[in-house]
Amino acid sequence: MADTLVRDWMHAGVITCRPDTPAGEVAERMKAHDVSALVVVDDAGYAVGVISRTDLVNATFVQPYLRHWRGMAARHLMSSPVISVRAEISVEEAIDLIRERKIHRVVVTEPEGQRERPIGILSVTDLVRRMGET
Repeated sequence: MADTLVRDWMHAGVITCRPDTPAGEVAERMKAHDVSALVVVDDAGYAVGVISRTDLVNATFVQPYLRHWRGMAARHLMSSPVISVRAEISVEEAIDLIRERKIHRVVVTEPEGQRERPIGILSVTDLVRRMGET
């Protein structure tokens, strides 16, 4: 596995939303695309956060205490900064990061100056699927 690169196992492409996307629309987009997370991007398409199904579920626990639930948007619920890796690193390194950070996915990015453009996702689901094939 040390010779296998993230680019070989990642899911290419990302489903995105903007920070101002309402929470309900985030949930609808996840369902429509059958994904468990969206990458939150700014106007220029750079990754600024990740919002997952877990984030949405956790938000429902505080919903009764928030009068403005309908006003909640991705920016209120997303994890930030983005935990990312480059496509050229080994899958083993990505697994170490996922374990260390206790997360379910990393965003695969290409650097553009000081910013990161999302190009894919490597999730625990992807890892388990691929490990089952070897």
